[in-house]
Amino acid sequence: SGIWLKIYSSCFQPKRTIWKMKSQQTEAVSLDCAALHDRKPGYWKKEYILKEIAAVKTRVMRLVKPVDPYTGLPCKNKEAIKASGLSWMIVLKDKSGKEHIIEKANLSFKDTSVTILWYSTNWPCLDILSTLKLFGVMPLFPDQSRDPSKNGPRRCSLIAEYHLANLTESSVALGADKLVQLFSLNPGLLVGLWKEKNEIAFVMVSLHYHQLLERSTLGSATVQYALPPNKPVLDDVDPEHGLHDYSLHLDIHGGSCTYLCGTFKSLFCRKGDIANGYLRLQVVRLKDNTKHVPLAGTLGLSWETDAFKGNVKHCCVMDVTLLDETGKPFWCFSAPVYVELSSKASSLYDYMGHIYTTGYADSEGKVCVELEWLEETKEYIIVSLVLYISTRKVNNWYGTNY
Repeated sequence: SGIWLKIYSSCFQPKRTIWKMKSQQTEAVSLDCAALHDRKPGYWKKEYILKEIAAVKTRVMRLVKPVDPYTGLPCKNKEAIKASGLSWMIVLKDKSGKEHIIEKANLSFKDTSVTILWYSTNWPCLDILSTLKLFGVMPLFPDQSRDPSKNGPRRCSLIAEYHLANLTESSVALGADKLVQLFSLNPGLLVGLWKEKNEIAFVMVSLHYHQLLERSTLGSATVQYALPPNKPVLDDVDPEHGLHDYSLHLDIHGGSCTYLCGTFKSLFCRKGDIANGYLRLQVVRLKDNTKHVPLAGTLGLSWETDAFKGNVKHCCVMDVTLLDETGKPFWCFSAPVYVELSSKASSLYDYMGHIYTTGYADSEGKVCVELEWLEETKEYIIVSLVLYISTRKVNNWYGTNY
């Protein structure tokens, strides 16, 4: 208790004097006995840790308070992550129950997401692995966050758990290059396997900034943080409440390259467009070539390890941030996707190139994208982009009944 009281006093101003000072010396001579004996064992340790956590939370909240009007997300996510000392690790569990911890990671920050890449020369054999767990890791003593020790006290928050048994059969194949083949598991996990050995080359995770800090810090080592439900406010004045004034911010990137960063406003759905449990939001229309969107560069997802690096063509990461009419994040995700050649023939005389499609789906919605490849300029053009939002999500969010 005496040691922790000294640590506490050096960092925080005590309510009363707990040090006796000699004439002109500043060193502590003795502890105030009352400060020690009036408290239960462990009190000053607990107080110090709680105040440190609160101080970091205050700094982080100050950073995430300013919001970007285009994305509806905090402007300074990168600075907030650094201030919190937050990092991420994965834990591979084999079929015998043994756990393998992989901590060293490379981070890549985008407008609305962070991509985390792990690689190692000591991956366990894929055949013996059962699960992969993704954790957010916070140092218990934030002042040490610049150079945290993996043996130091930390708090872990479970973000997601993935099942790796029969990975190549149970996951979605997202393309390959000469060295690796990519497989995707929701939410946002990408596993690269060496082609020759069928062993893990790297693991990549894309995390959207929406609720990132909460999910990475407020869960426990065994239980994921549950996002609080939106409190619906029913608008009796507007008969089409929940059907209009959506805004979409779309990012498409592949490691170091950004292929698209755009915002689409005033999206709406007519009641007649509600079908099969989905609201349909048409973002880019096939026949309106004035709204078609070009992608910068040839699509591909970059990866690297200590010894090798590569780029898987036609694979990229899609970040979707859909805002409601108040500018509040409504549906957000970051996920790897694959652009594949369609058997459909082009009906647009302006392009007359090959048609490609890509998309994403989860329990809350779907994204369907149609692109055309222009051989002359070597670029993709998005000619159709449609969002399908689950009516269940809309009804829960707005308190409506569509």
